[in-house]
Amino acid sequence: MSIKIRKAIESDSEQVYPLMKELAIFEHYIDSFAITPEIVRRNGFQKSPPDFYCIVAEDVQANRIAGMLVYYILPYTAQNKPAIFMKELYVDEAYRSGGIGRQLMLALREEAKLSNYSQIKWTVAPWNESGKRFYENLGAHENHDWLHYEWPVS
Repeated sequence: MSIKIRKAIESDSEQVYPLMKELAIFEHYIDSFAITPEIVRRNGFQKSPPDFYCIVAEDVQANRIAGMLVYYILPYTAQNKPAIFMKELYVDEAYRSGGIGRQLMLALREEAKLSNYSQIKWTVAPWNESGKRFYENLGAHENHDWLHYEWPVS
């Protein structure tokens, strides 16, 4: 198996969408999941600037997207530098334990360094012990300084 880490392109939308849906099932928000392949295509690739950016792990031999990392830019922070907010990281079950998640995270870190971003932020469900271990093994740490809040507007 030959995995290539690269920025997603519009034609990846059809393969990125099912990974987003699988993540919604895994993280228990499938009932409110409102994404379609067309939304992925339009909002991620046809808008300028896009609503999100995406890095994919492509199984070159199978011509298949094995994993994806979705992020967006926080243009202003207290450090007077932009930051990255990682929204989604998901690797297809058939490809897990092969280092793909780590490769995707390292590609995101490289993107942050090249663009002079101050940091990468994300959230993890408190019950996702394997996810927390994965991020801690990368050298990330839980931020105890802030609590995550949401305020629905509908």
